[in-house]
Amino acid sequence: MPKKLTKKQLEEFRKILTEQLRQLEEKLGGTVDELSEESEVPADISDQATQESDLYFDLRVRDREQKLIEKIKKTLKKIDEGTFGICERCGEPIELERLKARPVATLCIDCKSEQEQEEKSRGE
Repeated sequence: MPKKLTKKQLEEFRKILTEQLRQLEEKLGGTVDELSEESEVPADISDQATQESDLYFDLRVRDREQKLIEKIKKTLKKIDEGTFGICERCGEPIELERLKARPVATLCIDCKSEQEQEEKSRGE
């Protein structure tokens, strides 16, 4: 069974998450400026299609980054509340190695595996 995190470990995760948040917000802010700049519409239809495809891809990436920002903010709040590293499903501590790999994880490995199986059986 995994152990509860120490104050030192919690502060290390806070530092990592805060830095990730800063980088994402900085990157996202620059991208919004780039996307809002007037761009010339190409005369060639295939160039226009490529430009639209690239824009769609960029918007999807930004959407994922925005979702990650929200997850990081929720995770930082959990650190403040003393609930970071606790599985939201079973209430047991999440393995340290899992948190190191994905600090925004909300489920332990077993519960995440169960969730994925349930989603797979529902066809999601």
